Amino acid sequence: MVNEPPQEPHLNDHDHRHARRMAWGWWVFAAIALFYLLAEHRAHLFGALPYLILLACPLMHFFMHGKHGHHGGGNNKDTGREP
Repeated sequence: MVNEPPQEPHLNDHDHRHARRMAWGWWVFAAIALFYLLAEHRAHLFGALPYLILLACPLMHFFMHGKHGHHGGGNNKDTGREP
């Protein structure tokens, strides 16, 4: 048999804690950046708002209405409702 080095469980735990700290650090950085973006560049953001709303319309139709037509072929006899 091949002798394998013993597994050290504390290394795995250390990596997990390090990854969790890094994730928290990124979230804190994102919150601070968002605060300064809203505080210092509010006029620029509100100027782009109409364009963001126009962009949201096709995205909503693409993601929210993608399942239309896949629910039984439009046959009203299966649902028990009047046409």
